[in-house]
Amino acid sequence: MTEAIDSPRALRRRLRTARRALDSRSQRAHAQAIVRNLLRARLLQGAKRVALYVAADGEPDIRQRLAGLPGRGRRWYLPVLRGHAAGRLWLVRHRPGEPLRPNRFGILEPVRRHRRIQPMHALDLILVPLVGFDAACNRLGMGAGFYDRSLAPLRRRQHWRRPRLVGIAHECQRVERLVPQPWDVPLDAVVTESGVYRAGG
Repeated sequence: MTEAIDSPRALRRRLRTARRALDSRSQRAHAQAIVRNLLRARLLQGAKRVALYVAADGEPDIRQRLAGLPGRGRRWYLPVLRGHAAGRLWLVRHRPGEPLRPNRFGILEPVRRHRRIQPMHALDLILVPLVGFDAACNRLGMGAGFYDRSLAPLRRRQHWRRPRLVGIAHECQRVERLVPQPWDVPLDAVVTESGVYRAGG
């Protein structure tokens, strides 16, 4: 493997190319397997407020499959760029079928936001997209830092319950080793079509 000598930019480029190369049939099969693995690992169990994401750039598209699952009282949330806090995200409640619109990066966001914003710490489970990961659940993001900045307050919640953070990826995005940066927010697990990786083994 060449991860050790790749710069972060080169590694991101290589991993994004790998996931984009997956054909539509593989993408659908991976999404189905990821949802199946999430359920088998019981990562949704007890989670009433769950943050999803709108897939882009070859990310596994699990949103509609999950949002269509039966789950009494479960609420779904999607990330929205915060206009007054550059580089950070809100999580906004979203129901299947409600309208979405593209943000400045072309990623779809909920249109309806009034009184639907939920602070990150109030959720039970946040499913996080990523560019790369290793078996220790270190995450390589897109490089813009939106999730790291938005999740940073959770690092200080040592004595309070915080949401479970689970990365979602294709197996082709796994690398041998990533060196976490001081600002990285650790994941509790990563789920791919091949299985579940948990932090701490």
